[in-house]
Amino acid sequence: MQFERRLRRGLQSLLSYTWSHSLDNGSDDSQTPVIAPNITPAQERGPSDFDIRHVFSGAVTYNFPSLASGGLGAGLAKGWAMDLIVSARSAVPVNVLASTAPLFGVTSALRPNVVPGIPFYLQDSTAPGGMRLNPAAFIAPPANQQGDLGRNALRGFGMNQFDFTLRRQFRITERLNLQARADFFNIFNHPKFGPPNSTLTDPLFGQATTMFGTSLGPGGFQGGFSPLYQVGGPRSIQLALKLLF
Repeated sequence: MQFERRLRRGLQSLLSYTWSHSLDNGSDDSQTPVIAPNITPAQERGPSDFDIRHVFSGAVTYNFPSLASGGLGAGLAKGWAMDLIVSARSAVPVNVLASTAPLFGVTSALRPNVVPGIPFYLQDSTAPGGMRLNPAAFIAPPANQQGDLGRNALRGFGMNQFDFTLRRQFRITERLNLQARADFFNIFNHPKFGPPNSTLTDPLFGQATTMFGTSLGPGGFQGGFSPLYQVGGPRSIQLALKLLF
């Protein structure tokens, strides 16, 4: 769904919402999934690694009117504008692993069995994001067997961010303008956490150990996306001058 307000009285906006759902048997972007001989591909069917159900984005631009009628005040007051970008999305899947057992010289990931009646999530004010996965809700399966917990069955943290720009444009000639701007990314500096640790045998199981921006990979030849250009990092400010012609 999309709502668009075209430029009128200095204000324009574009709001978008997307619902989607993706299922597959394996969607890791850097490893080849290995399935043991006693495990059928149907056991691996579940939400894709990139399955994000809800995505909202919004952009608003407003050109401030000049309230001064003349003189120095009018010169200082005109040409100002602001931009606001809002992005929000639901959590990506988390694939809980009981072990990463060697199989045919490579690594085969095995999921745990579910302990009935035990909650998957715990509210914990001492954990990043105030939530962690409950290790008591899972138990390791017999050797070389896949547990009954589905692939990518759990979810981590959602993400939202507000970016703000304040800018002013100076008219030099009819076709030449100079724009000065200050861009604020994650202007409220709220922490955004990556998916929680999903290896059951790890001491930090169930807790987020990275921020969202760094959880997408280091970028470059190591794969993933550079945190410098991603949402979910700490607040950063960029100052720029642009010559428009």
